[in-house]
Amino acid sequence: MVSLSFFFFFLVAIFSVIGAMRGWAKELLVTFSVVLALFIITVLERYVPVVYNSFAIPGSVTQFWMRFSLVIILVFFGYQTPNFPRIGGNRFVRERLQDSLLGLFLGAINGFLIVGTLWYFLHQANYPFGYITPPVKGTEMGDAALTIINYLPPRWLGPPVIYFGVAISFLFVIVVFI
Repeated sequence: MVSLSFFFFFLVAIFSVIGAMRGWAKELLVTFSVVLALFIITVLERYVPVVYNSFAIPGSVTQFWMRFSLVIILVFFGYQTPNFPRIGGNRFVRERLQDSLLGLFLGAINGFLIVGTLWYFLHQANYPFGYITPPVKGTEMGDAALTIINYLPPRWLGPPVIYFGVAISFLFVIVVFI
């Protein structure tokens, strides 16, 4: 059996390697897609009556699948990025070690954002699957996992911080990419 905290850090490491191979510009778009997914989830669950009366009942499996689907769909399209050298000339060409290192760092952040968000939503749904067991309080691995849950993105990236995150993301896209 693998602990959730080990699995979390393992996936963050895999995402960081992917980030080093893809480069910083493409990884930044994935970061923005996760922020956009959290923003859409926040808006839907707070301001759309059809969603918060049916899909977003707190702690339900339906809420988990709605959140999971939105995050996965936006992350998928975040990873389907255009060819930047064709769009922006030579601004986004990966040639130097520093570009790969920045991609490594942003990939780790993306892993933290993606896997951490999904883990947080799974925790809020009380681990509805039989093959994923919740962390047991009082054990070493369980306490480590419960400590990590307190620092996962939806915990600190909720309203009003998410609104500023979306604004900064779009400002960055307009200034850097266009």
